[in-house]
Amino acid sequence: MAEALDPPRAPPPPLGLLIALAAFGPMSIDLYLPSLPRMMQVFGTDVSHVQLTLSVYLAGFALAQLVYGPLSDRYGRRPLLLAGIVIYGLASVLCFCAVSVQMLILARFLQALGACAGPVLARAIVRDSFARDQAARVMASMASVMALAPAVAPMVGGHLLVLFGWRANFALLIGFSLVMLLLIGLALRETNLHPNPHALHLSTLVRNYFSLLGNRSFMGYCLTISFTFSAMFAFISGASFVIIGLLRVAPEHFGYCFLGVVAGFMAGSIIAARLGHRLGLEGMVAAGALIGLAAGLALLGLVLAGRVSVVSVVLPMAGIFLAAGIVLPNCTALAIAPHARIAGSASALLGFIQMSVASLMGGLVGRLDNGTALPMAAMVAGCVALSALVRWRLAGDGRAG
Repeated sequence: MAEALDPPRAPPPPLGLLIALAAFGPMSIDLYLPSLPRMMQVFGTDVSHVQLTLSVYLAGFALAQLVYGPLSDRYGRRPLLLAGIVIYGLASVLCFCAVSVQMLILARFLQALGACAGPVLARAIVRDSFARDQAARVMASMASVMALAPAVAPMVGGHLLVLFGWRANFALLIGFSLVMLLLIGLALRETNLHPNPHALHLSTLVRNYFSLLGNRSFMGYCLTISFTFSAMFAFISGASFVIIGLLRVAPEHFGYCFLGVVAGFMAGSIIAARLGHRLGLEGMVAAGALIGLAAGLALLGLVLAGRVSVVSVVLPMAGIFLAAGIVLPNCTALAIAPHARIAGSASALLGFIQMSVASLMGGLVGRLDNGTALPMAAMVAGCVALSALVRWRLAGDGRAG
């Protein structure tokens, strides 16, 4: 529901804390990517089952957002963050103790139920504290710094794997959860100054979600975000099997290849933060969608031509991540800005759809695995094409809120 009047805003929390909250996602996904081929051997399983530890994580992440959003609209952002991080820490202990791939898959699902509190409520906190255009710049600034997490995490994870084994990755995540509990307890004040007493009423929830689902511009931005993120996740799902398994890059060097890709996201986020006020949010999204489409088609063309190498994979993917760095913060601001009093619910629904679509696409990469780079490249190219199409048909028609 769009609100005609913007309510008074809370004082903004420290930017570093918002970045750390948003980092729960990339830390929990990217840290153990170099370990996936090794875990396949340890558990005596195949690519699709190990890949499920990624897709099931996103599925749990998606479902939990539908709970955190309304609860935070009713009871505030801070208590929900604290509860989510406790769940995350306990689930990380279960991941560390896993003795089978099935146990790890279950633990990853539970881990996601806690992890999603960070990024989902960070978006709502930004909406609580900043106006629309400023929120887009803050999100872009967060993304540009937060991009260090997926850049550094695989490098750290690769060296932890070589030195201490795959369980060391989850030991680090346990420590991360403890530090975040301390920081939130000390540095975060409540930003939801206008709790909605009706946010948990079933009729209110249904009305809010159906209102958002029926809003053409919201759904346009939401699906643009979803397919853009899915292109990234399709690569993440298949990257270690292509780069380590197919191209024979050592696990401890995988992170450096991933760094080349993530550098594109960092560049895109910096561009979004610095040029957004000149080109406008819509103009930035349009430019990002076209860059992503060109890079996706280049990747697919190179793979179909049999030119599969570290360079032919990393360079086009850097272009796609650059496009994502431009599209995601601007689209997120455009999607959530008109829905001030249900920002938590809007953020939750956006995240639910985004993660659900990405989980499906990532699962397909694992299911279609044939020992080549084609399933990953085809899924990446298909997702950026759908992102550009949706933006053109739904989000980019001038009816944005």
